[in-house]
Amino acid sequence: MSWEEEIKELRSRESLAYRLGGEERVARHRANGKLTVRERIEKLLDPDSFHEIGAIAGKSKYDEDGYLLEFMPANFILGTGKILGSKVVVGGDDFTVRGGAADGAIIGKQVYAERMAHDLQIPIIRLVDGTGGGGSVKFLDSEGFTYVPVNPAWDLVVGNLELVPVVSACLGSVAGLGAARVAASHFSVMVEETSQLFVAGPPVVKFGMGQDLTKEELGGVQVHRTSGAVDNIAKTEEDAFEQIRTFLSYLPPSVWKLPPVLSTQDDPSRKDERLISFIPKNRKTPYKIRELLPMIFDQSSIFEMGRYYGGGTLTCFARLDGYSVGVLASDPYVNGGGLTAESSDKIERFVDLCQTFHLPIVNLVDQPGMVIGLPSEKKGTIRKGVRAIAAIYQATVPMVEIIIRRVFGVGGAGMSNGHGLNLRYAWPSGDWGSLPVEGGVHVAYRRELEASDHPDALLKELLDRMESVRSPFRTAEAFGIEEIIDPRDTRPLLCDWVKDAYELLPQQLGPSKHGMRP
Repeated sequence: MSWEEEIKELRSRESLAYRLGGEERVARHRANGKLTVRERIEKLLDPDSFHEIGAIAGKSKYDEDGYLLEFMPANFILGTGKILGSKVVVGGDDFTVRGGAADGAIIGKQVYAERMAHDLQIPIIRLVDGTGGGGSVKFLDSEGFTYVPVNPAWDLVVGNLELVPVVSACLGSVAGLGAARVAASHFSVMVEETSQLFVAGPPVVKFGMGQDLTKEELGGVQVHRTSGAVDNIAKTEEDAFEQIRTFLSYLPPSVWKLPPVLSTQDDPSRKDERLISFIPKNRKTPYKIRELLPMIFDQSSIFEMGRYYGGGTLTCFARLDGYSVGVLASDPYVNGGGLTAESSDKIERFVDLCQTFHLPIVNLVDQPGMVIGLPSEKKGTIRKGVRAIAAIYQATVPMVEIIIRRVFGVGGAGMSNGHGLNLRYAWPSGDWGSLPVEGGVHVAYRRELEASDHPDALLKELLDRMESVRSPFRTAEAFGIEEIIDPRDTRPLLCDWVKDAYELLPQQLGPSKHGMRP
């Protein structure tokens, strides 16, 4: 009266599933420099933490007596595991079974993975390789009919963005639904040389558009490093998994919990002497913003996202005395740090991410305003810039503004909610106004300059006179800036602020009033 025979059959079927697409296809897959889906899951998760669900789902053939003749596992593996000790859902495409296409899929497994993350309120990681369960003409040939497409579990895919961290790795040639699953994430990463991402692959593009391109030319890292379709680039799959683990370390498992607070050996009272001379006295001289961050935030705590998309704006996670925060900053080496259509889009998405998962925001402001000129106008920069400003104004997470140099125009004004408490501090290098003095003088005194016999001398006289007026101390006299600080005091001040911010965060728990979009 034992069920031992059934357990033996279960183990036999499991062993068939562990073979993936078979020795030949697995060898070909590895020869292309790629890990198998099971190897990927093992390297991503904490050791021995993976609990698989649906391992023996697949497609089988039986003889007349009902005995199993052939078994091909579904090309999607799912389960739960742990990352840094916290539970997650992980789902991965198996490219060795029909290239991840629909005719090798048991689509219910993808749906179940999204449902698990949604209902258990834990993060989900998608390891995407191939079409990700998307279409295949062979499916139509075998089934004998076509269908009106519906993106499977898309209500959950979109809904999860509002509730739990969603991460995707592009780990091969990913098209169609697979590409959409990568894009519908809070954080996405692809791998140099082995990853490509596109709406449709080269054969379809050649037929439909007449463009004869290789996979790398159409959707390789050189395309997507600056496209905004993915956030980061990894050198290897192992590097991609490490980035995923790091990204998740800053976030709570769901919107109903607070971000984690880690222990740190970095003194919250640390004052870096380099800060007093970091901003050049010459206003035209740029500086390297990434060298500034370790002087203020916890050592080795900086995790940047989307470096090359909207490069004039830097977005990253960091820690202050162990507390997770989001960071916005301008990079004066790219478009002077001004707002472009791309950097505005980047700000909007990042602020929404911090709002969704209750990360306080530190805004290091050196904002000359929206980038001007015909190319910017053609991109609708003003609308994109207004969307970024709207995201900042709609955010209810604690936000602090450190003005390190310029604040000009609509773009500069939009870097904090000037109608709220507007918690902000300025360095002595602060320089602000409705527009830069140098440009404003030409406008305000145009007639005088045109009528003058010595316009250059008059211009210099006007600028010299304005120089004392533009002093930040004049603004502080009128309480137009609440506090000017010694740059070396920035870290101690922020480490004190972040504790107050986290005291307020419990009021923010739950979904944001405006949902996160991809």
